[in-house]
Amino acid sequence: MAKITYVEHNGTEHIVDVANGLTVMEGARDNNIPGIEADCGGACACSTCHVYVDPDWVEKVPAKDDMEEDMLDFAFEPDPATSRLTCQIKVTDALDGLRVKMPEKQI
Repeated sequence: MAKITYVEHNGTEHIVDVANGLTVMEGARDNNIPGIEADCGGACACSTCHVYVDPDWVEKVPAKDDMEEDMLDFAFEPDPATSRLTCQIKVTDALDGLRVKMPEKQI
């Protein structure tokens, strides 16, 4: 289990425990975290679970694959260094303490 901090665009923080094996998106969905819509349900077919990974964590999360890179092109104001789709980040103990910030909006 990992404790993940979801930060809304307005700065409101939500700290939740997310079970190993779930995705960061599922952790947000299951805990009613506002700002992550996840319209495709985690199929990497949209960009509505886009977040900015805290710079201290960028190198600690698994690398993006080509499909995620392509979907991020559709996200609102993606940042090449920190943008990720939360449906593509699988939770493990190694992610305990992860911080992600939501963009102003999801598209």
